Amino acid sequence: MAEWIGKDRRARRCYGFDEVALVPGEKTINPNEVDTSFSIGKMKFNVPILAAAMDGVVDVRFAVEMSRLGGIAVLNLDGIQTRYDNPDEVLDRIAKASAQEATALIQEVYRHPIKEKLIGKRVEEIKRKKAVAVVSCIPAHAERFSQIAVAHGADIFVVQSTVTTPKHISSEYKSLDLYRFCAKTKIPVIIGNCVTYETTLELMATDAAALLIGVGPGAACTTRGVLGIGVPQVTATIDAAAARDFHYKRTGKYVPIITDGGMNRGGDICKAFAAGADAVMIGSSFARAKEAPGRGYHWGMATSNVNLPRGTRIYVGTTGTLKEILFGPAKVDDGSQNLMGALKTSMGSLGAANIKEMHTVEIIIAPSIQTEGKIFQVDQRVGMGK
Repeated sequence: MAEWIGKDRRARRCYGFDEVALVPGEKTINPNEVDTSFSIGKMKFNVPILAAAMDGVVDVRFAVEMSRLGGIAVLNLDGIQTRYDNPDEVLDRIAKASAQEATALIQEVYRHPIKEKLIGKRVEEIKRKKAVAVVSCIPAHAERFSQIAVAHGADIFVVQSTVTTPKHISSEYKSLDLYRFCAKTKIPVIIGNCVTYETTLELMATDAAALLIGVGPGAACTTRGVLGIGVPQVTATIDAAAARDFHYKRTGKYVPIITDGGMNRGGDICKAFAAGADAVMIGSSFARAKEAPGRGYHWGMATSNVNLPRGTRIYVGTTGTLKEILFGPAKVDDGSQNLMGALKTSMGSLGAANIKEMHTVEIIIAPSIQTEGKIFQVDQRVGMGK
């Protein structure tokens, strides 16, 4: 499968969303009758789309609304919501900053220490509204923050870093023992991020409840440009799905994989499920919601790194409510709204009655899928030509 790229060096071809297409099946199903649900632990969700743990996307209000609509929004415990008693003032500053000022301002904002009392307070604010509370932090903070979050009623805990492995080596600090952490944490633990078959398989052995798949594909992430690492999401998802299926055959335990990043249209989401995802996580599409705290701006989680920023602030605008983005009616023509409608319609056209049946639909390599017959859209910068 690999090709020669130079003397004694081979590389395999990997694929992203714009390079593949899905082939309709031999039957079709009424989109209103397909099952889009997925489960994490004993919890079942009708919306298999998670809102990413980014400060421009998720705050308490957004998390409550996302839960009401049947999905999951992940609150960042390393972010603005736990550093400031009044995060709105800080979010206003970020939104008003010029492009030249943005990165330096975000670095300054994230130097403010995290207040542990705010971790419990934010979780309680979500639970008080009878919503599902899902929170996230980096591995270095996981031991302490998970204890606080669980004590205040969190339902799911996410441990997330740019690249996660169960074999992190460091002589400067003590690494998080993922095996021990998952075993002792009283709520389901999601771990991320990874992109390879081998690492996915190893992380599943930690007894994680689910894994996040993706390195660097996010709209506001510059990891691929700064560090040069990453695997296009279709290939990464297919490889992770193969590991999940092998793990299930070997142990009898099914560990869902969540494709994280790189999707901003309904079609991308549908392709992620066809590649093997059980759910997807997106940020930029939700940053456009009226309920999002970023005021139409979106920035990567690693933007605040003081030595090597791996994200940037981008303007995505505010296009509609969270309900419109998830369920329509769509008011824009670029596929960024009514994501659930797109998923259900795609499943119906493909003959997939549920998410697991989506995993078996035919995928073809189709480099012209975005441009074939779209000359007027491209010329007029509408629809798929934007």
